[in-house]
Amino acid sequence: MNDTWESLLAEACACEKCELCKTRTNCVFGTGNINADLLFVGEAPGDNEDKTGTPFVGRAGQLLDKYLYAVDIPRDSVYIANILKCRPPKNRDPLPAEEDACMDLLRRQVRLIKPKIIVCLGRISAMRLIKPDFKITKEHGVWFERGNFLITAVYHPALLLRDPRKKEDMMEDMKAIKAKLDELK
Repeated sequence: MNDTWESLLAEACACEKCELCKTRTNCVFGTGNINADLLFVGEAPGDNEDKTGTPFVGRAGQLLDKYLYAVDIPRDSVYIANILKCRPPKNRDPLPAEEDACMDLLRRQVRLIKPKIIVCLGRISAMRLIKPDFKITKEHGVWFERGNFLITAVYHPALLLRDPRKKEDMMEDMKAIKAKLDELK
C-alpha cells in the first residue's frame, strides 16, 4: 500500500465505515509536523474539534499546549491525532466498532509519520494502543516497546481539568517524555 498524506486524508474525510460519518461537521484527521519524532494520540474529537477539523483545540488542547511549552516541546514539532476521526455524539466514549473502523487509518498515519515515540492521551487510547487492560492511574508514564517506536500513556488533559490533583503526575510524565525524546535524537 503506497499511501500519500493527501490520499490518506481524502480517504479519512470520505469514510463511511461507521455511523459517525452522518453526524460529523468535519473530519478531524490530525495536525502538526508529519515528520514528527513525537506523536500524541487521543481518543476522539470533541465539539470544538468537530467544528474546526483540528484535534485538541478546546480547553483540553490548551492545557496540553501548556504542558508542551513547560517542557520545551514546540507544538509545531509534534503530530497530534485521535483514534477516531469523527466526533461521537455528546462526547461519549468511542464504541469498539467505531475504533475498529478508524484503526487502519491511524496505523497508516503512524507508518507515514514514522515517530520515535507515541504518547497515548488517556485511558481509552492506551487500552487500544498499548494493552486492553491498561490502568492509567497505575501505568501512566510506563514505557513499552512496539516495533520501531516507544509508547507510553499520560492522563488525558480533559481529566486534568476535572481532577487537578493529577497535574503534578502529568508534569513528571511530560518531563520524562522530553528526556526520552532528547535521548533518541
